[in-house]
Amino acid sequence: MQSIKLLCLLLLFSLGTVEAKNYNNKPEVKRFINMMVRKHHFKKSYLQKLFKDVKFQRGALGMFNPKYRRPPKHPTKRYPKHGSWSRYEKIMLGESRIRKGVKYMHDHQSIFKKVYRKYGVPPEYITAIIGIESYYGYNRGKFPAFDVLTTLAFEPNRRQKYFRYELKKFLLLSRKERFNPKNVKSSFAGAIGLGQFMPSSYDAFAVDFNRDGRRSIQTTSDAIASIANYFKKNGWRKGETVATRVSYTGNRFYAKKTGYKHSYYRNHLHGITPKYGPWNYNGKVRLIKLDRYNYDELWYGAKNFYVITRYNHSSYYAMAVHQLAQKIRNSYKKTYGNNLR
Repeated sequence: MQSIKLLCLLLLFSLGTVEAKNYNNKPEVKRFINMMVRKHHFKKSYLQKLFKDVKFQRGALGMFNPKYRRPPKHPTKRYPKHGSWSRYEKIMLGESRIRKGVKYMHDHQSIFKKVYRKYGVPPEYITAIIGIESYYGYNRGKFPAFDVLTTLAFEPNRRQKYFRYELKKFLLLSRKERFNPKNVKSSFAGAIGLGQFMPSSYDAFAVDFNRDGRRSIQTTSDAIASIANYFKKNGWRKGETVATRVSYTGNRFYAKKTGYKHSYYRNHLHGITPKYGPWNYNGKVRLIKLDRYNYDELWYGAKNFYVITRYNHSSYYAMAVHQLAQKIRNSYKKTYGNNLR
């Protein structure tokens, strides 16, 4: 599995001089504008003005089309065959992220309490998402969202159709939520806000929790509630467990297919048992394998673990959220007590 650090390195190496382009000259952009005018009643002159001066995002495009990825000045470090989880864990679960997560939960405890009462999602899991996605708001993205989405929507890359859809949703959102599409910063893929929602997810799951008449996932209260709403609509079960580590025979596990896509009844998993005593969960489980340098760490993932993978389709991502949430929760209890329910 590629680490976030590797992706960031590739992105940095692909960055070059920003080039302004007039996308109105592209036939596919003309068709897109006509569609937005016809179906969604935008003014053509307004859209043409937006597309007239687009800063070509070579760095973002390089993440989805190797042609635009400049070779690194120094060879990329070669990793050993095993240990992918150990490397990922080092990036995602550092002491600084835990410490800042505790502070973030404490600073916004009144919002977390209200959100928990309404949506049933524990504060530590929402905090973990924000901690991983934007480092608690310190890194919401430095790319111009409109320029990124335009570049990815109309320049050749493996996900061009998807990004064209996200560009459409972004423009619709800008009108609905009353913001200037040229003034929004995002990730290299166009993800926005504390929870790094793509525009389509923003539209589907964002909520106006502070009741100011706008859904702003740059705002703490709306962002926290929107993540909780995302989890709830994807099937989060209040009060249920998420995951537990299990034991098996041997150092490497190959007996069953692993990952969030494969689920099993526990009575069909002979020789696999919870490592730390009885586990109060009776539904189907996923077997989540974490590749250490010298062994495979195996976990049961419950329904709520699967829900986390709806946010990011990766077993490692979901496990990082779970483990970070637990570390934040345990540290919070030691410092402030159990006062967030």
